[in-house]
Amino acid sequence: MDVAAKPNILFVYADQHRYDCTGVNGHPLVQTPAMDGLAREGANFSHAFTPIPICVPARCSLLSGRWPTEHGTIFNYDGETFKPFSPEQPTCARAVRDAGYHAIHIGRWHVDPKLTPVDYGFHDYVPEWRYGQWRKARGLKPAPRSGFAGAADTHISAAESRPVWSANQVIRFLEYTREYPDPVFIHWHLTEPHLPCDPPEPFASMYDPKSITPWPGFNDSFEGKPLIQRQMLRTWNVENMTWDDWAPIVARYLGVVSLVDHALGLVLDTLDRLGMRENTLVIYTSDHGDMCGSHRMVDKHYVMYDDVVRVPMMMRWPGVVPAGATCGDFVSNAVDLATTFCHVAGAAIPASFSGTVLFPFADKPAKGKRGDIFASYHGNQFGSFSQRMVRDRRWKYVWNATCEDELYDLDADPGELKNRVADQACAPELSRLRLRMLDWMGSTHDTLNNGMIRRQLCEGRKLTA
Repeated sequence: MDVAAKPNILFVYADQHRYDCTGVNGHPLVQTPAMDGLAREGANFSHAFTPIPICVPARCSLLSGRWPTEHGTIFNYDGETFKPFSPEQPTCARAVRDAGYHAIHIGRWHVDPKLTPVDYGFHDYVPEWRYGQWRKARGLKPAPRSGFAGAADTHISAAESRPVWSANQVIRFLEYTREYPDPVFIHWHLTEPHLPCDPPEPFASMYDPKSITPWPGFNDSFEGKPLIQRQMLRTWNVENMTWDDWAPIVARYLGVVSLVDHALGLVLDTLDRLGMRENTLVIYTSDHGDMCGSHRMVDKHYVMYDDVVRVPMMMRWPGVVPAGATCGDFVSNAVDLATTFCHVAGAAIPASFSGTVLFPFADKPAKGKRGDIFASYHGNQFGSFSQRMVRDRRWKYVWNATCEDELYDLDADPGELKNRVADQACAPELSRLRLRMLDWMGSTHDTLNNGMIRRQLCEGRKLTA
């Protein structure tokens, strides 16, 4: 790959977008022509995963190119022991800026409540809170207070929605910098489709709840599973909700996904209009997924189901990324993308970065690099709860500090309904994955890589029920 030309880089980061909620990834209803187009004209990554299914730490991994246990920020702001991400750590923004790019952050800044993107290496930023000011100045009523279930926002048109407002900020920047001698590095972070989903029309009624079938993991009995999962149903007061209750919520979620796709399409059309398409690398992905009623659960906490750890990811760069490629290799999206940004920009990759440059994946998608993928979770607003996950093509193992572990045969049970951790027939797989996890914990400086935990993983000193 020749990076001498230094392409523009447009990185689009959604919040809480499930892998299976795009057309290209097989959803039978959702309309995502812009995302599908990126995959058709570039590469679609079928096994991209977040390093941690929670907002702030994932974004810190994106900046630092490091696993959460390495950069140290493992909670959101409301976590009981929040540790801010130090701006003294090397970041991809600073490295790419120093390589001659004009770097700007547009939209959601969910890294530090007191510092701004400029402190981490961007030249400038457009914060999402300006949308509220813009909306108020236009005399528009605030968005509905709808709780996690969401509601149609009848006060605005799609053109007045936050995703489209945010897209317009990107478009203004592209138009303004079109004649810049330096390439641009744009981080566009959307707040959507994070709950609550309050889409305007026509997106609010785009999907008929009666046409939406339950997620594969919806009818979970939680037999043999960690108690905390049943507790989360009670915490959110959803233990008695049926699919008829969930379907309208899912319909609004899909509507917001299509709204995000519409906003993305506006920006992609602008690249075409300005003649920037051929020399712009475009990447779309998400910080993590969303339970959205799968396993009858809300949000993303205390679980490692694919609903929350697997994310969509598409990449387009005409002439470099082969059109129509499908990359089935395991990718840790945030960790690997930080490294990839530096590589594409011709910047020196900081020695602290742990990621892999993705272009061998995109250029030669048939040749795999990783045989498995990892993630961690540490708890948040409902209290601390340590989890570690390792997943390969067939098996997923989840170590839970204070509950029984989980083991799923993804070939036989793609909905992750039956915990096989106590099944003696699966003991060899359990032992193998525990050792892989131990290796990963050691290589990422995990503080739980201590004698007691090693005995659990190496000697089987962990209760299974």
